[in-house]
Amino acid sequence: MPAPGVCMNIISARHMKDGYGTVTNPERFLNQSYKQLKEYCIIRRVRYIDDMFPPDRRSIGQGILSPSDMARVQWLRPSRIVSNPSFVVDGVSRFDFGQGVVGNCWFLASIGALTFQDYILKQVVPMEQSFDDDYCGMFHFRFWRFGRWVDVIIDDKLPTINGRLIFVHSKDPTEFWPALLEKAYAKVCGSYSDMNAGTPAEALVDFTGGVHICIQLSDPSPNLWEMMCRAGQSKSLMGCGTPQGDTSANTVLPNGMVQGHAYAVTGVKQMMSRGKPVNLVRLWNPWGTGEWNGDWSDKSRLWETVSSEDRALCLSQCDDGEFWMTLEDFCKFYSDLDICCLCPDFLDGSSSCHWKTSFYEGRWVAGTTAGGCMNNLESFWTNPQYRVKIDQLASECAESQGEKNMLVSLMQKPDKRNRRLVQNLHIGFSVFEVTDEYKAMRGKFPAAFFGRNRPVAQSKTFVNAREVMELVTLMPGEYLIVPSTFNPNETASFILTILSKAETHVHENSGGHSHEHMETEEPKTSEHGADDDNKRILFRQFSDKYEEVDAEQLQKLLNEKILKGDLKSGGFSIDACRSMVALMDTSISGKLNGEEFVGLWKRIATYKDIFYRCDVSQTGTLSLSELRKAILASGKVISDDMLNLLALRYGASSGFITLESFIGLILRFDCMSQIFGQLSDGMAVTLREREWMYLTMYT
Repeated sequence: MPAPGVCMNIISARHMKDGYGTVTNPERFLNQSYKQLKEYCIIRRVRYIDDMFPPDRRSIGQGILSPSDMARVQWLRPSRIVSNPSFVVDGVSRFDFGQGVVGNCWFLASIGALTFQDYILKQVVPMEQSFDDDYCGMFHFRFWRFGRWVDVIIDDKLPTINGRLIFVHSKDPTEFWPALLEKAYAKVCGSYSDMNAGTPAEALVDFTGGVHICIQLSDPSPNLWEMMCRAGQSKSLMGCGTPQGDTSANTVLPNGMVQGHAYAVTGVKQMMSRGKPVNLVRLWNPWGTGEWNGDWSDKSRLWETVSSEDRALCLSQCDDGEFWMTLEDFCKFYSDLDICCLCPDFLDGSSSCHWKTSFYEGRWVAGTTAGGCMNNLESFWTNPQYRVKIDQLASECAESQGEKNMLVSLMQKPDKRNRRLVQNLHIGFSVFEVTDEYKAMRGKFPAAFFGRNRPVAQSKTFVNAREVMELVTLMPGEYLIVPSTFNPNETASFILTILSKAETHVHENSGGHSHEHMETEEPKTSEHGADDDNKRILFRQFSDKYEEVDAEQLQKLLNEKILKGDLKSGGFSIDACRSMVALMDTSISGKLNGEEFVGLWKRIATYKDIFYRCDVSQTGTLSLSELRKAILASGKVISDDMLNLLALRYGASSGFITLESFIGLILRFDCMSQIFGQLSDGMAVTLREREWMYLTMYT
């Protein structure tokens, strides 16, 4: 049986610390081991067939082939298509392949950019693969997916009609790395049809796991050319797109440009023309044909105005989909430019200032940590918060202290495997300066802080995209970054990446950061001995001859006497009472004696008082926002992750917490706090692991 989901969070976090999920030690996608499966196939002398991405219509998906064409599809191995298949023929080039019937120009444009960076290409495409030694019909590829590198295994059965590949196809019919790479990415997306429509940024990030910046070409920065030149020199991948026309069709305009289409940027070069410098951008159409026919196109007379050396080096008069245009025309006819690089140093021209990267995973959960944008001031504070301290820049970087010195990226993670089913929320983030009165505060900043302080930086707008990012200028000091959805109560997971030229110290700001934050206030001892005597008298009416009660007797006491009339969902279950006995039974007898019972009763009375004080709606239940206040009122500070888990574990389907559920969860919290308070200081258990262990040990 697999480990519980909460435990898997801890295991995954520790694996990441040990290097699991990195490009050199990727995770197994869908838990498939390339080494084990290949050994099995070789020993058994069988050709691999992938049951997780089977060679049938499910893997093609809906909407890209007509029913008649779908019926004609045959899945063939390369050796059935040609007599002498090869993985790679004479090296890898952007001119090796052309697009098939699926609208994944964004993916193929990114492959075109990838072919220029051999080091990155070999991370994605293991080049030792072939159809010769140890061939068993299995290939594998590596992609970065939402914070982790994954190793994706496929069989080599490819969809064909009349013996011809229907998706990406190589110019050399014996070369198959493009078709196999496309199939592996289709598996990641859910099917071939799930690759339909997208932006180059998505695949560029998945090929590198690196730094991504998107530039809107309608309003480019003054240093666009310098940044593109630095990106080219730093081995970046660049892609771009043209604006969509009146329809979703890829209409070819009279100037040769294709509307709503993705291209790869394959080069930038400054040349002298008629004694003046001209900045030129080279682009490639993943169709493998169809080019710009304006200034500096293949047949433009302007090529006669440059040196013979530049002309020989740059001009290729063939319809291969690649062409040049000026930077001005590039900004005029393209809508956006995506740059992705393993290292963010291309962001500025300083070789002495190296950028540092911080990476955090979080989650918005409706009712607890999904407060929406600042239009919702009463709930905005409930969003995840990240506190950032920025140090002074090193002396060699100090001259550029006022320039853009931080890149903040927010990426939402999908909750479905099939890419076409993912509904991206409108996301964004705000950055606040921590004022003096709040610098000593620990834990989540309240609504009052956001009512009095405006963001010093923020994403330009809330966009329903996979990722939003912003280059900002922040002076040394303390800041609070708040990622959010536009609307409140929208549930999604996210990745927050912070890149800074200066040394930064970041921590998630929702919970305590030292042991004392797990400690709780003990229930107050009654000053009236007579009250305790009355409790003991009632206890004896239900106890056995040894003056002890088991779980069944405790259930009757609580439901029929102590909390009668307060319980909304039928009272405490027998399992809940067994848990309470286990938590309060210091003698380990499986029962509660009189003193243990009185101690439990006092705790319940305290929890009941907190419950009704926080039930401002007077419904007899706690909403998820009231749950947060009730937990704080009980003297505890917990992280957003823990609050979300409590809501899922103890909340009813309506999203509300009953009195009995609240008593159960707070009692567990109290007892676990005492246990961890007695643990040796040498035990390597983090606060978050304590919280997760609490939840799994007593549920």
